[in-house]
Amino acid sequence: MSIALFTLGGTIAMGGTDPGRAGVVTRLTGADLTAAVPGLDALGLPLDVRDTQAVPSAHLTYRQLLDVVDAASRAVTAGATGVVVTQGTDTLEESAFLADLVWPHVAPLVFTGAMRNPTLAGPDGPANLLAAARVAAAPAARDLGVLVAFADEIHAARWVRKTHSTSTATFASPNAGPVGQVLEGQVRVLARPERREPLPPVDLARLDTVRVALHTVTLDDDGGLLDGVAATHHGLVVAGFGVGHVPAVLVPALGALAGRIPVVLTSRTGAGAVLRHTYGAVGSETDLQRRGLLNGGLLDPYKAKVLLRLLLAAGAGRDEIAAAFVRHG
Repeated sequence: MSIALFTLGGTIAMGGTDPGRAGVVTRLTGADLTAAVPGLDALGLPLDVRDTQAVPSAHLTYRQLLDVVDAASRAVTAGATGVVVTQGTDTLEESAFLADLVWPHVAPLVFTGAMRNPTLAGPDGPANLLAAARVAAAPAARDLGVLVAFADEIHAARWVRKTHSTSTATFASPNAGPVGQVLEGQVRVLARPERREPLPPVDLARLDTVRVALHTVTLDDDGGLLDGVAATHHGLVVAGFGVGHVPAVLVPALGALAGRIPVVLTSRTGAGAVLRHTYGAVGSETDLQRRGLLNGGLLDPYKAKVLLRLLLAAGAGRDEIAAAFVRHG
């Protein structure tokens, strides 16, 4: 038995500078990372380190992440107790949610990273990696799906969000709170979210061609960016005001789009749900749903986009998409 560790780059792996280039860029290997973590040798399980996808997380693609998930799945099938993935924090919330939507195993798949690179005082990468490895090895973390371990907190991929651009306490779950903590080296699970069935297999060829747009509604929005979306994209996520509202001027365009492609209504606030039947004015959540928009529930716009694209890549029809957002939202 072992813990499989997949390293994808990011701040946690930035170890130095290259001559003539500003900022940290040099990548540390998985061996370098693990060598800098005191306490890993007391884990009780060896780490099987695999360096892959050495890119900033802003460069990651769905296909690359699905490849990592496939490799992690093979590691578990071959006997790994759990899996840790290190990557940059910029897209970690989306990566973890994507993985959670397709992860079929009871074994934990744990994402982590760092906000302070190893050239700075107080880098948080070693502590986060140790915590993630402990979670991946813990019997209590089994059947929780994909998790994020950061700052000794354990978050469900479905809920976690990056909430600050620089703070080491950036990851939080505004709607639910952390599902556990790592205390004195022990994994304490405080809540067990319901597991959803994995999505149907994704057609990778279709995935490469599926395009989903995201439109964030703003004050006095004229909707000009929505022109022609249905001709270039297969789906649309709308990040509306508050509980799911938009200016009245956008309503005809959104209704017309919903007749041609799936349009999912979410909230731009970062926490809380899109309501279903509280407000009735033009541009309200009730009005928009009546015009064909799908309710995104508690999913933030970024996770809604991930879910919609994977569903479209799996060939899901409108009814299947609506049902999936009921389950996951």
